[in-house]
Amino acid sequence: MRWIIASAWPYINAVPHLGTLIQVLSSDVYARYRRKAGDEVIFVSGSDEHGTPIEIEAIKKGVNPRELTNKMHDYVSELFRKFGISYDNYTRTESPTHIEFVKDFYLNVYKNGHIFEREIEQLYCPNDKIFLPDRFVVGTCPYCGYERAHGDQCDRCGRLLNPTDLINPRCAICGAKPIVKRTKHWFFDLPKFSDQLKEYIENNDQLPDNARATSLAMIKDGLKPRSLTRDNKWGIPAPFPGAEGKTIYVWMEAVLGYISAVKEHFDRAGKPDEFEKFWRNKETRSVYFIGKDNIPFHTIIFPALLIASGEGYVLPYNVASTEFLLYEGDKFSKSERRGIWMDEALALLPADYWRFYMIYIRPERKDSNFSWEDFEAKVNDELNDTLGNLIHRVLSFISSKYGGEVPNADLDDESKRMLDEAKELAGKIEANLENFRLRESLRDLLEIARVGNRFFNSREPWRDIKENKERADSTILASFNLLKAIACYMHIFMPFSAEKLWNMMGLQGEPAKFSEAFNIMKGIRIGRIEPLFHKVNKEELIRKLEKIREGKEVLSSME
Repeated sequence: MRWIIASAWPYINAVPHLGTLIQVLSSDVYARYRRKAGDEVIFVSGSDEHGTPIEIEAIKKGVNPRELTNKMHDYVSELFRKFGISYDNYTRTESPTHIEFVKDFYLNVYKNGHIFEREIEQLYCPNDKIFLPDRFVVGTCPYCGYERAHGDQCDRCGRLLNPTDLINPRCAICGAKPIVKRTKHWFFDLPKFSDQLKEYIENNDQLPDNARATSLAMIKDGLKPRSLTRDNKWGIPAPFPGAEGKTIYVWMEAVLGYISAVKEHFDRAGKPDEFEKFWRNKETRSVYFIGKDNIPFHTIIFPALLIASGEGYVLPYNVASTEFLLYEGDKFSKSERRGIWMDEALALLPADYWRFYMIYIRPERKDSNFSWEDFEAKVNDELNDTLGNLIHRVLSFISSKYGGEVPNADLDDESKRMLDEAKELAGKIEANLENFRLRESLRDLLEIARVGNRFFNSREPWRDIKENKERADSTILASFNLLKAIACYMHIFMPFSAEKLWNMMGLQGEPAKFSEAFNIMKGIRIGRIEPLFHKVNKEELIRKLEKIREGKEVLSSME
């Protein structure tokens, strides 16, 4: 099977916080799963660096916008690397490949008759002397009454909006009441694809309930043409005749990055034909990991653009959308420093602690909440005491009682039954991953560790080593091979710890594919042992976080 796996492109005006990181971690877990299952995988994303917010910030600082985005792209790319995100290509919207692809794509859609120009009334700030597209106009949502809706989308009800739809609009920069001015823009004829989109969504059983319900409701209410162009200078020049001085709306070009990133990857590798094999083959499955606020762009606009291109691109197999992550019961807030940002998280603890907890509480069906109390409990009880303790007990016993060498023995019936039970749970891990239930698959992994702990306790090898060596040998051989299986499955969730475990077990390379996880290995000489995890204290972590914010300049924004 061939897969394109992608996470939503993070907007590069700020370092992602843990709520945003969930989508990136989810996509990485799934990409690692598909590779372990033996599939062909291309895993992509990139920095979304165009749009008004960055342009305005650059104007304030008197610098070129690219100076800002260069700094942030390099910084965030390095953070993803430190989190173990296994992208095949993490690129950017300023990539020459992306810029040319977007221009060629939209010129093709224009020639196909799906783009038209129209003179419209648009909000304009007389104080700042700029048009106010998208996020730089706020007001009351006409659908749900939310008073801080933005000009492109309401963050509460998720409806797509135009700035002029807002009730009591105001400039998001200075708060002034905007005036209306006329300007010409180019529009994508989205309503033309309503029937095809409805059929696609209704017949796609993979879409989560929230994505399907939101999308079908939008189609039922009636889709509207979507503006493709903006009056910004910072962005990809619009390729349409007469569109000089216009740029492509940041959202309408960022979704095309999923295609251009794959093209760029294979162009760099000198394998351009592979792009065709992935993007224009009906057998390919593409999956997008996003938050629920981005659903319409991935289930409505992106598929419509793919159809409109006439290029035979595969439509999304799944849009794995999650609900929101809260921080101590409230929304993450950059301005109020409420939450934890990626760089701060890594300054507190190694990446695998965060990878573990973020997937453990992944908000798959409803909003979930990060709390320091729960973080402490799950790390200490589950990660350290359940998983880490089993690993340390088994390897320490091999080191102290067997001279560091796994016995070359036979498995007795009870040992075989234990491994069979673990193998059955491993099947549940794979089944849950197949159905995008990542948090359940991680909990299945912890259950395998519980099986191993119960087996080790009940067999009491510390007694058998003196009284029944053959039984002790079977216990240790079975336990060692259980750890080998755990390392294979743990590798998709906590890659650094899994590779460290693999090396401690005396095994070469990285943890094996799932098909080899339960192959019995004997006579292995283990390596040097050290604890994989340690307990944490929430008060200490909170104090440390405060010191980080006082004494370290964290690149959490461009300000």
